[in-house]
Amino acid sequence: MFAAEIFMHRFLLSSAVRTFNPEEADWFYTPVYTTCDLTPSGLPLPFKSPRMMRSAIELIATNWPYWNRSEGADHFFVTPHDFGACFHYQEEKAIGRGILPLLQRATLVQTFGQKNHVCLKDGSITIPPFAPPQKMQAHLIPSDTPRSIFVYFRGLFYDTSNDPEGGYYARGARASVWENFKNNPLFDISTDHPPTYYEDMQRSVFCLCPLGWAPWSPRLVEAVVFGCIPVIIADDIVLPFADAIPWEEIGVFVAEEDVPKLDSILTSIPTDVILRKQRLLANPSMKQAMLFPQPAQPGDAFHQILNGLARKLPHGDNVFLKPGERVLNWTAGPPGDLKPW
Repeated sequence: MFAAEIFMHRFLLSSAVRTFNPEEADWFYTPVYTTCDLTPSGLPLPFKSPRMMRSAIELIATNWPYWNRSEGADHFFVTPHDFGACFHYQEEKAIGRGILPLLQRATLVQTFGQKNHVCLKDGSITIPPFAPPQKMQAHLIPSDTPRSIFVYFRGLFYDTSNDPEGGYYARGARASVWENFKNNPLFDISTDHPPTYYEDMQRSVFCLCPLGWAPWSPRLVEAVVFGCIPVIIADDIVLPFADAIPWEEIGVFVAEEDVPKLDSILTSIPTDVILRKQRLLANPSMKQAMLFPQPAQPGDAFHQILNGLARKLPHGDNVFLKPGERVLNWTAGPPGDLKPW
């Protein structure tokens, strides 16, 4: 789900928007692959990511003049960690760390999005997490298959290894789903991840998309692709590509504190409203905007990112610095981030 930074790089290598003449470029892209630094269990290890990013910026600042003339204001980076360029998977520690200071002028393309949050700076482009298009395509079932499951969810309700006392993971929202609805016949919820997971989503009316450690998860992509109405439980979430996807019209938003009332909220939605949301979700352009296919296709997530970058043009007068002018502090940030990579 963190692979957007890799596929964005691959896309740009062969994209018609790429120029080999830097003087023609509106934007500069630096692939860093911070989420490819993995733990033994295969999970992204964000603790070295700031040093990786700093090292990459030092490299381009030393070898070419383009970073220095704007201190990154015409550069963009893909940072698909849980909390973006704050580079930590726990919110409290991510907030304490803050966005890497050297990225303060750059545009960040990131999966994390939450209003009024330290880890989402103005001008960022919020994107969906990566979900494998070919794998999902292989599990499609006939579109007229009855949706016999009312509410569907597969995933963790508690994270005992990282949150042994409970209540911190998902701000308690997932635990509340389990405690209130584990025996409710309308709710097909479990920690099991069956081989029919994708097919089950296509047989469901509503798919729960609660926050985990961060507000976003691949379930949002899966729900849209499979035409299952996403039930978004993540207060103040900033959703991807709001200009291309009418989230208010296709989804249901439930406040975290209202999770115990989830059954009454969903059963009270009129049938005509449900059908209207399902018709909108059936639009192929809606699904395409959430995916990173190989090769790229018109209207996909790659092109939505390009649209977001294009809307930030032309660069304002404040982008390029005067000779000798400096804005960023190269020695700012936690001491551990300043160590050489």
